Amino acid sequence: MACCCPCMRTVACFRSQAEDDTDDDDDDKAKDEDENVTLKNFTSLRFKTDGTPEGSGEETKTRKRFWKDGTNGTPQRAVEERKKSQRVSDSFISNIPHKALSVPEINKLLKNDSLKEAYVNLLSLRSEIQREREALGEMTPLVELPNKEKDLSQLCKTLRKKLTDIVQHSYDSTSSELLRLAAHIIQEEEKREGDPGGMKGWMDAWEAAVKDGVTEKLKGVHLDSCEDNASWLAVHLGLLGKVMVELLEKVKTELVTSYPPNFHVFDTYVSSCHEFVEEHLRELLGKVTELKDYYAMLDFTINSYHSEKILGRPSLQPEMKEQKVLVLSDDFLEEIKQKYCNCLQKGLQTLLSNIIKVEHDDVWKKKEMPQNTVDGRFPISEIHIDILKIIAGFAENSRKIDGNLEKRVLCCCLEALKHFPKRFEEEFSKQNSSFLGSDVLDCCLWATYHVTYINSFISLKEQMECYRGSCPDQEDRLGMEVDRLVLRLRRVLLEQFKAEIEPYKESLMTKKWLKTDNDFNEIMNRIETYSGYTKSMKSPPAQSFANDLHYHAVKEYISELLKEKYSCKGKKNDLGAAKIKEQWDQLRKLFSDMGSTVNWLHPLGDQLSEIIEQKNEKDIKKLLPSFVENYPDISKKQFSAILYFRDKSIVRYSKLQRVIRHFTELKQNPEKKNHEHAFFSDIK
Repeated sequence: MACCCPCMRTVACFRSQAEDDTDDDDDDKAKDEDENVTLKNFTSLRFKTDGTPEGSGEETKTRKRFWKDGTNGTPQRAVEERKKSQRVSDSFISNIPHKALSVPEINKLLKNDSLKEAYVNLLSLRSEIQREREALGEMTPLVELPNKEKDLSQLCKTLRKKLTDIVQHSYDSTSSELLRLAAHIIQEEEKREGDPGGMKGWMDAWEAAVKDGVTEKLKGVHLDSCEDNASWLAVHLGLLGKVMVELLEKVKTELVTSYPPNFHVFDTYVSSCHEFVEEHLRELLGKVTELKDYYAMLDFTINSYHSEKILGRPSLQPEMKEQKVLVLSDDFLEEIKQKYCNCLQKGLQTLLSNIIKVEHDDVWKKKEMPQNTVDGRFPISEIHIDILKIIAGFAENSRKIDGNLEKRVLCCCLEALKHFPKRFEEEFSKQNSSFLGSDVLDCCLWATYHVTYINSFISLKEQMECYRGSCPDQEDRLGMEVDRLVLRLRRVLLEQFKAEIEPYKESLMTKKWLKTDNDFNEIMNRIETYSGYTKSMKSPPAQSFANDLHYHAVKEYISELLKEKYSCKGKKNDLGAAKIKEQWDQLRKLFSDMGSTVNWLHPLGDQLSEIIEQKNEKDIKKLLPSFVENYPDISKKQFSAILYFRDKSIVRYSKLQRVIRHFTELKQNPEKKNHEHAFFSDIK
């Protein structure tokens, strides 16, 4: 007949969780026949030579389940732990007193860490209450029994608090024997939820105690302030990883052996570490303001945490192999990366401002002549070199963390960099106006600076092409901003050229011009000077600038012819035509040497000189078709001005009027006209 005494059920329960491998002494400790049957079920387990349980049917399933839960893949270790578990259970069973100590005495035992004696007395009190309840049956209990039950409930709460304290501080001070007792009591109480004083969630409380212990341990890691230590975060995270390793090493080598295998101790500690790390990183993120600290956080989270420095450490294997992934939420990782990129953009803006400041202090203010490239061909600054080094450094650092982060960082850099050309131009414009005084050397330096920065930004654009694969849109936008800056610098140079030749234009196509070449030679000198700037300018801007110079020099020259400020008389039209042809040849040769590709302008001077030197209208009319075909945008007024320069006295002749009518007819004929280029329409 099975015993119904709660105390004896406790004994049976402890016996049922014990695993006896070889001893027959358990039969001597049995209290009744049912307990013997339970023990025989476990002692009937035998193992093959390969460590797996024998048997078949339900018995085999039971044995396999027992083997899986009890060995964790290490049979010898499982055997030792089963023996320890058996000894603990036997110790409890053999020491349950018939009469429990008083509640204050049990509390005192708990306070003094006499865990085993306290627990067996608590079991005795529980058995006593159960007997009294069964004896009362349906009768209303006396006041004494509810008081006992209240005392028992309070004792269970005190016991739980004691056990969780032991678990929480097991890393530092708890003896392995005390921890082993605590683990078995937790396991036993987990099964006694419905008994008098029984409480729910003992395993949950154990996990919470582990987490609290981990939190307490890791929170104690030293953390400098950013004022005291510039590397405060990197140092702290390094120490945090070191303490984590020490903690988990002790868990693996010491604490695991104090628990039954089904506690999954190592996994629980690792999970607790994961939870703490994520919560701690969130706290730290609120304190981070500098790029190096965002970098330290990303490096720790993505690299160090999973490397051999921490979770991948050989001393934690093989248990860690399936546990070493820190699962941070995507939103949190995104938040760190976004703040890193935002901080990086601000830092880049500051560095770019410093580049402009250095250029101001070391070059513009001191009027330093720029250095040339290694081959001596091009003046160039180090602006683009400095920018490329900065971006390459950002890219390299982010690549060490994550390939996708590198791409993201490059896009952020190029996005921030697209504003630099405009900012640079604004600062340069404020300074360079002071160079345009009477000092010729300053004027040359002014022009050289423009060529230098054209070269530097073209080099920047060329070398930034290597990032096109990572961020094509940002590369395109940066390229457009660089092109706009280069165009504006070219135009400023061109406007200065036009300003320099302005004083010498007035004498062109005048009586003075027929007698002397002084003013024209001054213009040629300016063209040669700017031709030198063109040759020291990198392509493609050099080609465009040469074409601009050619076009505008010719336009300024021809526009003086169309102003009707002088008319040749008699045979002076021959002199005028010869002068135009001679000077046009000089212009054509100079611009050809410069590399201008505006070849469609070359025939213009020759055709004009031929028209001017003709004696009658028939010869002029013969020249008009090719002239109008090449330059169809010339107006009747402009053509009349050419005839006026030839000889104003004959413009009124009816024969010349026929030339005008013929010109008008040719203009109205849409065929055989070169509409590819405009020239005369650009002359106001």
